[in-house]
Amino acid sequence: MRMVDIIAKKRDGGVLTDEEIRFLIRGYTDGSIPDYQMAAWAMAVYFKGMTDHETAVLTDAMMHSGDTVDLRCFGHLSVDKHSTGGVGDKTTLIVAPIVAALGGKLAKMSGRGLGHTGGTVDKLESIPGFRATLSPEAFERQVQDIGVAVIGQSGNLTPADKKLYALRDVTATIDSIPLIASSVMSKKLAAGAQSIVLDVKCGSGAFMKTEADGKKLAEKMVAIGKACGRSVAALITNMDIPLGNNVGNALEVMEAVEVLKGKRGDLREICTALASTLLSLCHGWSHADAVHAVNEALDSGLAFRTMEAWIAAQGGDAKALTDFSLLPQAAVCHGVKAPRSGYLRHMDAEKVGISSSLLGAGRMKKEDPIDYAAGIVLEKKTGDHVEAGETLAWLYTNEERRIRGAEDLFLSALEWGEAAPAKAPLIYEIVR
Repeated sequence: MRMVDIIAKKRDGGVLTDEEIRFLIRGYTDGSIPDYQMAAWAMAVYFKGMTDHETAVLTDAMMHSGDTVDLRCFGHLSVDKHSTGGVGDKTTLIVAPIVAALGGKLAKMSGRGLGHTGGTVDKLESIPGFRATLSPEAFERQVQDIGVAVIGQSGNLTPADKKLYALRDVTATIDSIPLIASSVMSKKLAAGAQSIVLDVKCGSGAFMKTEADGKKLAEKMVAIGKACGRSVAALITNMDIPLGNNVGNALEVMEAVEVLKGKRGDLREICTALASTLLSLCHGWSHADAVHAVNEALDSGLAFRTMEAWIAAQGGDAKALTDFSLLPQAAVCHGVKAPRSGYLRHMDAEKVGISSSLLGAGRMKKEDPIDYAAGIVLEKKTGDHVEAGETLAWLYTNEERRIRGAEDLFLSALEWGEAAPAKAPLIYEIVR
């Protein structure tokens, strides 16, 4: 069996056999299949797609490319969540301590920045001292004691996906439904949780640009999870506008803390929906009871105290959650002024995400370092009325040369009008 034949077969629209899929995942994992051949195969999949059966076999092959986690000791309380990626999406930083505070056991592997979206591990590592690597024993003990642990993908857990995830980031093959579904579900299944909630984002800032594509991806992932005996639900959410106001690693940590201390808005609304759905799955609570419990955990400070305990358990400086000066600080802060008066009718969230990356908050290549202090704080969002000269956003970076390109791209993301746009829903649908 030759990889070049498998690439050609998929390029021509053929359906790969189980053996061919397992051969390419095994070869890519052990290094006998190089990046350039895997990139060619991924591009062929991007254009030709995969059948449901091919996607299921790919998921299974990646799940079994390394170790799997046994969370049976936590029974029905073992939970996990995953977002397909968006701009300003710091939901894990909020949902994880809420669920842990209310009795869930969230043992989670998270990724790094992918394309124009930020990675949860990058955000957590902006907290001084935070360790994204734990031994299996320490990982399980922390979940037992605190209720939550979030680590980067281990070299032994889904190593095939870890390699393919990084490759897709730099080969323009991110937004392929089969590749996203198999990537997400291989990690979720290998991580062992019994109940899983998926946040499937759609819109200009998501990999799925339309609600219809978001629904296809949600249904595919829920079907894979249920076939493997897990309780799964997917929320299809709006990413046609950045989530919250802060985009960038340390900046997003700050905003997550503000929500855990009671701040209201779109970010809290999405996190409440995700956390309550997860708690309904693992506890069997009604939707109303779950929402009430989530709001109590936020308003009482219980969720924030759980975050402090979680960060400290993984070596992070929990004092940075109350004293933001202990988080990375940017040397340059530049205000973007409105070039005209009017309503912001649309904001291309992907361009906002790329603008943040240009400031240093993301990666152009998989080897690039991250500037944890870089990013954007939005003063105005879609639907707001703005006067000429008002500050639209603040750009943060440690390299002043980055400002001009980031500002130009940010301004190009804005669509202006004389009338306010219709308000779009934050949550389109829940797939169960």
